[in-house]
Amino acid sequence: MRIFKNLNKCAIKRAAPALMAMAVTVAAMPLASLAEPAHGIAMYGEPALAEGFSSLPYANPDAPKGGTIRLAEPGGFDSLKPWVLKGNAAWGVGVHVAESLMLRSIDEPFTLYGLLAESVETDPERTWVEFTLRPEARFSDGSPVTVEDVMWSYETLGTLGHPRYLATWSKVEKMEQTGERSLRFTFKEQDRELAMLMGMRPILKKAQWEDTDFTQSGLEPPIGSGAYLIDRVDPGRSISFRRDPDYWGKDLPVNRGLHNFDEIRYDYFGDANAMSEAFRAGEVTIWRELSAQKWDSEYDFPLVIEGKVVKSEIGHDRPSGIMGLVMNSRNPVFADWRVRQAMIEAFNFQFINNTLNGGRDPRITSYFSNSDLAMQPGPAEGRVKELLEPFADDLPPGTLEGYALPEGSENALDRRGLRSALKLLEEAGWTVQNGALKNAEGRPFAFEILLNQSGSAMRTASETQQIVDIYVEALRNLGITATVTLLDSAQYVQRTNTYDFDMTWYERALSLSPGNEQMLYWGHDGVTLPGSRNWMGMNSPAAEAMIDAMLDAGTPEGFTSAVRALDRVLTAGRYVIPVSFSPISRLAHSADLHYPENTPLYGDWPGFMPEVWWQEAKK
Repeated sequence: MRIFKNLNKCAIKRAAPALMAMAVTVAAMPLASLAEPAHGIAMYGEPALAEGFSSLPYANPDAPKGGTIRLAEPGGFDSLKPWVLKGNAAWGVGVHVAESLMLRSIDEPFTLYGLLAESVETDPERTWVEFTLRPEARFSDGSPVTVEDVMWSYETLGTLGHPRYLATWSKVEKMEQTGERSLRFTFKEQDRELAMLMGMRPILKKAQWEDTDFTQSGLEPPIGSGAYLIDRVDPGRSISFRRDPDYWGKDLPVNRGLHNFDEIRYDYFGDANAMSEAFRAGEVTIWRELSAQKWDSEYDFPLVIEGKVVKSEIGHDRPSGIMGLVMNSRNPVFADWRVRQAMIEAFNFQFINNTLNGGRDPRITSYFSNSDLAMQPGPAEGRVKELLEPFADDLPPGTLEGYALPEGSENALDRRGLRSALKLLEEAGWTVQNGALKNAEGRPFAFEILLNQSGSAMRTASETQQIVDIYVEALRNLGITATVTLLDSAQYVQRTNTYDFDMTWYERALSLSPGNEQMLYWGHDGVTLPGSRNWMGMNSPAAEAMIDAMLDAGTPEGFTSAVRALDRVLTAGRYVIPVSFSPISRLAHSADLHYPENTPLYGDWPGFMPEVWWQEAKK
């Protein structure tokens, strides 16, 4: 088993030059700047890799090309268009086919290096950003990637695309062509991250889509500029990508050691159990094990014993993110923070974690736990306190004073937690009447828990079902009736996109550089705008002010304070009942699949697998 126990120290050591450069830059000037066109751009300071670097530090430039990797996905798909709200798009199209102007390094908190763009330029305040395209950039049909394609892509995605693109586009005052291969974005407001985000949008071929209704889903293979072409499609069942032998960017430094497989195939299965069985039978060549308990006890099947499958553990230094059961505060039942806290008190995490996971993984204690961005224990202090105090009258208890999750009990029945829950429910107007919890009007406390029968990215359907079953039993002790509804992926996506649920499973991965996407996650527009990630329906001026402070921060210290303040607002808002997270990724894979020893800061994160992996030729 390959185990990286010292990744945190290694990552910090690798990041030291960048952090030193950041400190020097911040000390020398109030805002980091780029005085002239550059090969890359960082949120603060300078990119860790100087111009002329040979390859990304977590890639193996000598990795052999060839072979196939077969991956498993839950559910199905009915679209090859991941850039619109409609349809359930196949995974991988947006990753392997389309490219952006810049590529994000997953070995730095937030740094971009030129991909379709050969250079980026911005002013000290980052009120505008300009990109110059590489003359050799080509779509897979051989046509050049032009400024016209870029401008059409940005405007179309910003006005007709998925809601995740809309907020950023609304901050652009103007977009203009400034040269044969260059264009500039000028912004309406102060937001240092916008210069970065403008480099990360997918660039589509205008001629393919301009005469169609772009908002509609469909199975037409998109023409992209990426390293792979869509090869075979069996709607709802499988999709294969074939490495483009004529890929224009294969020799770029950012691509050396990436895109090594000749074929990347995704097979779709009804649920995680079917996916796991396919892996054990050798039909899938890599598997992320989400259960620490299963990792220790269930990997003795024939392919492991024969040495054809090996186990790897990959550490990371990214935030835990948030995962658990989210309460939809659009439902009046969950509008009261006291009710939401009661739901948290009734969730006996210690017993659930011990029973289902052997107590191996720690609990998520806040949205940015496991990182320096996490809120600190106890009362808010210093700049964090200054940011939150103007909103003190409207903040839930614990935001300023300090908030911690209940400990739970080793026993199935957590009497202390249930007593705390009943007290809070009584304060909120709910009392037990003839064995059922009811309000003053006599309406029973009842709600639906919506689950995806295909599971999620971080939990199998059976695991979430087991968690929910234990929780439902605990709620019965309070006189609460919770009904569990299982839906297929398409129905689940439709209902969660329109917020048609009371409680459901919720996962949001968070990075070391949170920014504008936080408004999509927690902003007030998401209360009514379909397709946002604000599933809890929160409408918090304090949260939005903290996001604004993050985006306007001129120093790393100011940025960290703003994120810690936001973390307090989110965690004390009591919208999610958090479960455990894993500080490592557990990957079981075919013995002929390999990845570089030098794993990135973000660990097993988008951009790592399958991008930097390779297959050794069979002897």
